[in-house]
Amino acid sequence: MRIAWSAAREANRLNWDDRAPLHEEAYDAHRFAADPDASHVDHDLAVLGQHLPGGTIAGLDVLHLQCHIGTDTISLARRGARVTGIDFSPASLEVAARLAREASVEVTWVESDALAARSALRGDFDVVFTSVGALVWLSDLELWAEQIAALLRPGGVFYVRDGHPMLYALDESGEPLTVRNRYFANGAAQMWDDAGTYVGDGTTEHTRTYEWPHSLSEIIGSLLRAGLRLERFDEGQTLPWRWSPIMVPTDEGWVLPDHLRDKVPCEFTLVAVKP
Repeated sequence: MRIAWSAAREANRLNWDDRAPLHEEAYDAHRFAADPDASHVDHDLAVLGQHLPGGTIAGLDVLHLQCHIGTDTISLARRGARVTGIDFSPASLEVAARLAREASVEVTWVESDALAARSALRGDFDVVFTSVGALVWLSDLELWAEQIAALLRPGGVFYVRDGHPMLYALDESGEPLTVRNRYFANGAAQMWDDAGTYVGDGTTEHTRTYEWPHSLSEIIGSLLRAGLRLERFDEGQTLPWRWSPIMVPTDEGWVLPDHLRDKVPCEFTLVAVKP
């Protein structure tokens, strides 16, 4: 359906405000905060570090876009970065700030959506980081990429790992996997009405949300048109959440059954640099 960004953003914000306390419990976030060695980003840093001077984020200024309740943000701070987390959900940021205090790490929290990040933030960053499950919530990737390019210092690095657009085009309800959703963007949003969330058993009060499909060519192309240089692109077979009931758990995350694993990509990782 066609819907103004402001209206869709507000509906999504209400839903993510509802999710914040549910995810605080489902993520076992307070146990995470209490363990100084716990990190959710070491897999990402193993890749990102290959594109950083010295191979580490320690001592760098890092911006985490769409940080939600901040577990990945806190993980980045635990690895020595000066970190800013930005999210459009005030309830999520309240949880994030509380967890950071419990973890005894310094993080700057800023309330804004990713499409207005440059105007909400002062200063530039060595790294802009985005976690899994973020891009479908953005209507305009051209504007998104422009924010990233404007936020990075020359030589700065953008990193994103997210669900694969091909996977999102499929019907997740079970086998056989069939195409149900659009792969290519056409400016319209996909509307969902679901009280559940992707983890835990709790339900939300504000159930309606809006998402936008983005093809790989749109994601990569928007970053290139914003002036960034593509350094790395990978596709993977795991996810950190159970996208479909047919997925099975492994030590690395959720994967499709053996007979489908080599047929459908689950995620992608991209690294780009500002010249």
